[in-house]
Amino acid sequence: MVTEENSHHKQAFGSMLHSDPNEDEYTFRISNTSEPSHTNYDRPPPRLSSDYSPPLATSPPWDPSSSPYLDPSWDQSHQTSPLSRSPWTSHVENNTNYSYTGLMGSLVREEGHIYSLAASGDLLYTGSDSKNIRVWKNHKEFSGFKSNSGLIKAIIIAGERIFTGHQDGKIRVWKVSGKDPSVYKRIGTLPTLTACIKSSLKPSNYIETRRNRNAVWIKHFDAISCLTMCEDQKLLYSASWDKTIKVWRASDSKCLESIQAHDDAVNSIVVGFNGQLFSGSADGTVKIWRKESQGKGTKHFFSQTLLKQECAVTALAVDPSSSFLYCGSSDGLVNFWQHDKLLSHGGVLRGHKLATLCLAAAGNLIFSGSADNNICVWKRDGGEHICLSVLSGHSGPVKCLAVEEEHDPIGGDKQFIVYSGSLDKSVKIWRVSSELIPNQAEVGTSPPQNFPSACSFATQGSCRVGQRRK
Repeated sequence: MVTEENSHHKQAFGSMLHSDPNEDEYTFRISNTSEPSHTNYDRPPPRLSSDYSPPLATSPPWDPSSSPYLDPSWDQSHQTSPLSRSPWTSHVENNTNYSYTGLMGSLVREEGHIYSLAASGDLLYTGSDSKNIRVWKNHKEFSGFKSNSGLIKAIIIAGERIFTGHQDGKIRVWKVSGKDPSVYKRIGTLPTLTACIKSSLKPSNYIETRRNRNAVWIKHFDAISCLTMCEDQKLLYSASWDKTIKVWRASDSKCLESIQAHDDAVNSIVVGFNGQLFSGSADGTVKIWRKESQGKGTKHFFSQTLLKQECAVTALAVDPSSSFLYCGSSDGLVNFWQHDKLLSHGGVLRGHKLATLCLAAAGNLIFSGSADNNICVWKRDGGEHICLSVLSGHSGPVKCLAVEEEHDPIGGDKQFIVYSGSLDKSVKIWRVSSELIPNQAEVGTSPPQNFPSACSFATQGSCRVGQRRK
């Protein structure tokens, strides 16, 4: 257990078109952000922020001074491969002429915990509590880029751009060089410096944050927990522990809207079902927001509360066919709803002993990662769900998942490559076949009953867990 302390972080902003590498010099104010202390494990806090993992028995304490990437004098601009001194090691089976479900290999690091993953084709992006985003190609280290803030909690890929969400409340935007695919450049930070200056001139643009502090409404003043985009990639959504969701226009990086979404930290957001926005929070609710056109812009309105429970909502996912919504909670359950049945509750998947920390969907498979160190693979057949397999291999909580379908599967069966990031400081690579014989019979299709009033969330993820306010 960890006692949270408030630490001060500078709020810095760079122009979207002309980003300054020394962006943190642009400081408008100092605000409090929630960041856990690495001490006092035995005293339970009033609210558990799960960014920190107590050292595993098999892992030596991490020494920040041992990482060459935390040295401010280290300059990556002159190197073709800025991560040539990476402490990562790859353990991947070279023989790929097989068809099975199981572990293919591991990418192991010594810098810290893995908080975010994004896969696109043969590229894998990994984010952690260091300042680096790593890029892997065909399971080997390919490139990387360095931000001004660590704790990279979210990575999404939108065409040629990569968006990363950080503990300091900022979104950073990156683009690969047209001349060298191994070189990435930061092309902006959201909100932009220009937008912050313009907003700061109007007193009506200020909102009260906490402890009688004020900030312009276009800025997140706490950690960004997740990012997502609408189907046409015209809008970017960011959710934060500051209880808000912000809506950004992707074409010019303008913040269009700030939604006061929940009574506690927003842990997950996802878009599906013809543009509806779903949000899950530490206040135990899942809410639906509908998008409506207003003149040349759009506005989001509260539609309904889909779930209300005592335990924190930690993860959301919509399957590729946009027929099912899945919700993971800190009690280990995964609830689901069916779109074609007017979002009626379809049941509960019961496969984990501890909190469900992440979800991913691909084809007719659903993957749930948990604080119990395991990944459950679920197969959907109509409205029924079968547990195909439990992927075991991590020695710490599974924090994030990314899934890619294999282009040329062996044997003709549909197969997927699954990447799992964990607080054991590793990324594991799994091959999963959708034609497995189930491990167990039909699992958990009854509605949830008797949710506990206190969540058994004994391990860590990048989710905020708090008691639902009455």
